[in-house]
Amino acid sequence: MVEGQPSEIAETPEEAVSRMRAELEAKAKEAEENHNRYLRSVADLDNYRKRSEKEKQDAISFANEDLISEILPIVDNFERALSHANGEENLESLRQGVKLTIDQMLSVLKKNGLQEIKSVGERFDPAVHHAITEEEVGEPGTVVKEFQKGYTLKGRLLRPAMVAVSKAPVVH
Repeated sequence: MVEGQPSEIAETPEEAVSRMRAELEAKAKEAEENHNRYLRSVADLDNYRKRSEKEKQDAISFANEDLISEILPIVDNFERALSHANGEENLESLRQGVKLTIDQMLSVLKKNGLQEIKSVGERFDPAVHHAITEEEVGEPGTVVKEFQKGYTLKGRLLRPAMVAVSKAPVVH
């Protein structure tokens, strides 16, 4: 030993091997715990993915449930109108009943984002109007007749209006 230096106890080779084995066992146990935690995380993530996909499919499947529930009473009203039409002499009351039912239907559809496209008297707009004929009446480029109403759903074109558009008179 050198004077002035603290004495160090040297580790025997058997003690070093024993210490290293203990360290190796501790590291192996830690690696196994990390692997198990990884496997649980992968399983949790897979379960979450499957659950989310099922919820998404359910949302798609039942997206129109509220709308359909609101439309069913309207279908009932049409069926009642038809059953009354078979024996009724007064067609005016049938007409009024059908008109009220149509109004009820449009009310439900409007509540769900449906908007009617204004056509007659408006400038022809190919983005929302589908011209099926031209007539020599009124100002050229103006919609003069509507054959079928057009609609937008929450701002997106659902169906263009089928219209007649005025054109300049042909000079002979």
